[in-house]
Amino acid sequence: MRRVIILSAFTALSACQAAQQPPPTQVVYRFDDNRFLELTGFNCEGRLQYIDTKRNITTDVYDGYSGYRVYTKIYIHPSERYIVIPEYEDLSTFTISKDYGKTWERARYSPGAGADPYGKRIPARKTASGMEVVAGENTSPLYEDIISLTVVADQGFVLTKWGDIYMSSKPFDAYDPEGHGGKWGKEYASWNSFAGPERWTIDSDRKNFQGIPNKVPVVKNYTGWDKMRCNPDLGLPASEQGK
Repeated sequence: MRRVIILSAFTALSACQAAQQPPPTQVVYRFDDNRFLELTGFNCEGRLQYIDTKRNITTDVYDGYSGYRVYTKIYIHPSERYIVIPEYEDLSTFTISKDYGKTWERARYSPGAGADPYGKRIPARKTASGMEVVAGENTSPLYEDIISLTVVADQGFVLTKWGDIYMSSKPFDAYDPEGHGGKWGKEYASWNSFAGPERWTIDSDRKNFQGIPNKVPVVKNYTGWDKMRCNPDLGLPASEQGK
């Protein structure tokens, strides 16, 4: 009996120690040899840091309380000054930096700038969580609609399975009286809304939305990853892995 009690106590202590292990840290994305994203947490969720060893920059993109979740779509990002961090199943916003990762802020899909505002092409559908989306009512693409996010030359391009592209404006460094205001990199609009044959948004008149092609730019000689990578079993006891 004494042996059983001692063994049970040892097992309980081991389980308690495992539960108190600090969360693991892993690199989940590499932009290039010097720039990468580190995630600290279990099950591919937790604190996300941006690290640039060349510029000596280390900043929190998401702290441990906001709980970043790893993005699973194609993600190609050679851009250095303008950085866009997408999140798993986030339907409305991105986290962006316009100063090489020193500071972070939010960007969004521009209200009223959806690719198919009257539901003529994109059907009603459901999200992975079962939320119903009425045709023509959604300003932004669903997570399930997205094929890729490409960020190049200080612009972001979101490609959907419906053939539509949502993109940020061209960058500008100073207020341009002829550009009608606006803050570059913070609004994502469909190409149809500002440059299509039936364009309808005020972005149509802004200088930093002119001459943008309806295609994702070709990225050559890219040395970074094309998707985020994460081991969900890292740091978990063997009994919890693979669940």
